[in-house]
Amino acid sequence: MRQWVEKAKQGDTEAFAQLMAHCRGMAYAVSYDMLKDVHLAEDAVQEAFLEAYLNLQKLSEPAAFPGWFRTIVVRQCQRTLRRKRHPLLPLDEALQSLQNEPGAADILERKEAEQVLQSSVAALSAKLRVPVQLFYFYGYSLQEISGYLGTPVQTLKKRLHDARQKLKGTLPVADLASVFNLLYEGGGKMLHIVNGDVVGNMLKHGVVQGEVLVWREIYSSGPVFADLAGSRERAERARVLEATLGIPAGEYMTSCEEQERKLREYAQYDEVVLWFEHDLFDQSMLAYLLHWFKGQKLGRTKLSLLCIGEFPGIERFHGLGQLTPAQLGTLSGTWRTIGRPEIELGSELWQAYASPDPTRMADLLDQKNAELAASGLPFASEAFRTHLMRLPSVHNGLGIVEQTTFDALASGAHTPLELFRQVTDTLHVLGMGDLEYWKVLRALTAGEHPLLHIEGAEGYTDFRQIPEFLNRRVAVTALGQQVQEGAADRVLVQGIDEWYGGLHLQGREVPWRWDTEAEQLVRQLNTQ
Repeated sequence: MRQWVEKAKQGDTEAFAQLMAHCRGMAYAVSYDMLKDVHLAEDAVQEAFLEAYLNLQKLSEPAAFPGWFRTIVVRQCQRTLRRKRHPLLPLDEALQSLQNEPGAADILERKEAEQVLQSSVAALSAKLRVPVQLFYFYGYSLQEISGYLGTPVQTLKKRLHDARQKLKGTLPVADLASVFNLLYEGGGKMLHIVNGDVVGNMLKHGVVQGEVLVWREIYSSGPVFADLAGSRERAERARVLEATLGIPAGEYMTSCEEQERKLREYAQYDEVVLWFEHDLFDQSMLAYLLHWFKGQKLGRTKLSLLCIGEFPGIERFHGLGQLTPAQLGTLSGTWRTIGRPEIELGSELWQAYASPDPTRMADLLDQKNAELAASGLPFASEAFRTHLMRLPSVHNGLGIVEQTTFDALASGAHTPLELFRQVTDTLHVLGMGDLEYWKVLRALTAGEHPLLHIEGAEGYTDFRQIPEFLNRRVAVTALGQQVQEGAADRVLVQGIDEWYGGLHLQGREVPWRWDTEAEQLVRQLNTQ
């Protein structure tokens, strides 16, 4: 949010539009709570945004925007109340995202449940009612609500707890009380999907309630297809992963079948929470899951997302695995509900990523940049743009990972371990693991025309067989020096056999290149 404020102060209207989209729910909840009228609340919010835009230069500290903007919203509502008062209208839109093509009976039952819940929430005192609406109905995190209301997080937690206790005592329908307890508090009927065993094991030990499914995949490596459930596509992916990363094909196939069997049981849960990070490793996984959920009828199952790119006190945030169980615990319950817009966006991202035509992804990111930034998928744009930069460059045939490896060598990194640490720190947006990086390093050292040489690695195809491999010395060959300087082209001299999502580049004549200076894809018309 701070970046949006800073850019908006410089006259960036797109940044201000993203700011509006992010804060609209909070502003509406406060304005409706004061005005009790849908249309008046909408008008007040629009007036508040206009006033904020005209006076944004007066805000000296961007981090103070939430509280500053709330003051403007309240002032607009007070002006409206002085002008005219209107009769009360119920807030009946709040839980619409929980519906997904239900039948007529389901719609009627849900509508009645909503009315009971909404009237019960409306009867709470203002200090309990507004946090409940912002947290449960609109999906804002406790940290966001704290900044907006100027109320400490611990105080908010206490108020949410008190509100739940009051609602349990006043809701006349027992089933609805159960729904509120499980669906909104996060009870036992929850499924948490995470990206790694380290995080999964911590969550399983009391950090969250419910079951944990560790999604074991590396969509950032190997071939991907729009439909990975097909036996032919999965077999091809298994074959390539075994050949390039050493993952046994049989184990891979069994793992996929087991995790997808568990995923197909989603309807038995009240809520499915997706825990994912900012990098390509996670964003491609998130896109796949959203694409999968697009083809399902969620019914009463709520889909939520916790998407994180930083954590207080951690300077170089790589992922949730860096956090302690206590730190992970502070994230519990801060996920936000996602609906059809995010599911559609995720599906579009996956289909573009799985396409053999990379212009689909480039065009999608250009067209949906603002929409992605304002949605629950704010990290997708940078992750998938960096994915495109992995393609061979027009300058020397090196992709961003290979080029960063040469840069690291030039800056003093001389061993595989030093290279891995420096490259993955620099390109943290890719989320590369060691297996993925060793594949890149092996390609640079292999064949009749190696660009790099690792001491004592001659004849080895598996680095793990080399004693003390991590500390062996790496040097640039004469040919590698020419490529680094742009005097030779890596693809033309070495050839390439690499998958980039759904794009397979093979041989010495490839159809696609990346122009770093122009930051765009270039179609190669090879005539050699």
